[in-house]
Amino acid sequence: MPRYALDDDSVAVIIGSGAGGGTMAHELTRRGLKVVLLEAGRRESPASFSQNIGEAFGQLTWLEPRSQSGTWDAVHTSPNMPAWHCRTVGGTTVHWTAATPRLQEYEIRARSTYGEVAGTSLVDWPMEYAELKRWYFAAERRMGVTRRHGLPGMPANNNFKVLYAGARKVGYKRVHTNYLAINSKARDDRGGCIQQGFCVQGCKTAAKWSTLYTEIPRAEATGRLDLRTSCFATRIEHGADGRANAVVYRDANGHEQRQKARLVCLAGNSIESARLLLLSASGRFPNGLANGSDQVGRNYCHHLTSFVWGIFDKPVYAWRGTTLAGVVEDENVHDPRRGFVGGYHLELVALDLPSWPLAGLPYGWGRDYASIIDNYRNVSGILINGEDMSRPDNRITLSTTVKDSSGLPSAHIHCDTHPNDIALRDHARQQGRRIYEAVGAKRIVVSEGSTATHQMGTARMSVDPATGVTNPYGRAHEVPNLFLSDGSVLPTPGAANPTLTIVSLALRQAEHIGKELAAGRI
Repeated sequence: MPRYALDDDSVAVIIGSGAGGGTMAHELTRRGLKVVLLEAGRRESPASFSQNIGEAFGQLTWLEPRSQSGTWDAVHTSPNMPAWHCRTVGGTTVHWTAATPRLQEYEIRARSTYGEVAGTSLVDWPMEYAELKRWYFAAERRMGVTRRHGLPGMPANNNFKVLYAGARKVGYKRVHTNYLAINSKARDDRGGCIQQGFCVQGCKTAAKWSTLYTEIPRAEATGRLDLRTSCFATRIEHGADGRANAVVYRDANGHEQRQKARLVCLAGNSIESARLLLLSASGRFPNGLANGSDQVGRNYCHHLTSFVWGIFDKPVYAWRGTTLAGVVEDENVHDPRRGFVGGYHLELVALDLPSWPLAGLPYGWGRDYASIIDNYRNVSGILINGEDMSRPDNRITLSTTVKDSSGLPSAHIHCDTHPNDIALRDHARQQGRRIYEAVGAKRIVVSEGSTATHQMGTARMSVDPATGVTNPYGRAHEVPNLFLSDGSVLPTPGAANPTLTIVSLALRQAEHIGKELAAGRI
């Protein structure tokens, strides 16, 4: 693997190696660029992944402290970890459940479809749906998404059979084993899923798509990738012309380094990407790099989540199979008669026993709580994944009270729940109850959402520089060689798990960068 000089200003620097950053590393190296990929975490592998839940958590998790405020669930359910994501090569593609639904056309036309919704910052996406769909096709083929392009779906496990029976009795029609970026049969030099059930601890069979063992090794094979692990970016610098020209980072030994750059792709996820831009304030950009519009950090979205658990007389053994082994799509429509705008998915879910009381159950203790845990083998679960409303004051700022291990201000997350979110969640919980009641659940338990959710917004795409941070290709309006390559560019979240969209936009962005380089504009 090459090691480029710190003063080599011909390299592209990518910050973050997850869905966006890892994909960009492959795409730019195969186009002939020299790439330095900075990853704050260590490099694991299918051989080193642990299926000891506590150990796996320590291997993969972003553990830097954060502060938070607002009325969202995390303030009281998870005060010390308001958002769960990864710090490892491959980013959250190591941990993710691989659900890959597409956004629908109405979802990228949120402002036109929903109209004026008080207290929100809804916008339409600055692209046509046909363009997004074109890149969905490319990403799905790259990732091997089941039930798309001739790839078979996953087999139905017991958990899915319970969901399917209840959903059909309720009247739902679009119920299946989900769109998953997991090999349902051997392909892409990787084996098929063996239904082991440890999806979120790192897939030891590599059947689940992850940039860790797909895009990054392919970038390395070009001979043009310099992957630097345990390297924590602290600032992006720019020259007198306003163009990004270097990234400052702390290396694995804690020493500060400065890598010059021809262009920079920021893919640290919506929280850390916003924080890094804010930390990169300068005389030219006093409120943060690329933040003349005061939009950096704003419009933070995380999807509205909740759990519905059905407890039955007989065992379900829900952990046998993939984590999100099914979905009900019927409620992913815009139907204001339900009392809210937007839609949601009902996704089948299984949590391992140690994580279940921490992430998936109401907080409490005593005999009643213990009785729920005692019924673990008899439980089937539904995860609600719904569109939350983008709001200008739901945002990432720099904490005034908490600093990270480098002594820099941590991210502060402020998030207030919109009335539309509450109405959507109430409706979804009721539908989840109906599903399990229809198949004879002896008890139904409803809980709030997990902090292991989706990070979106904070640097959204826009045509008008005054209303966003990047142009429709994720290129910063104010810094022409700075690109946002993660979920931060999503103008609105829709109800689809975002990784497919992030990869699709990264593929599109890479093509755009290639054309701009060829034209001499970068």
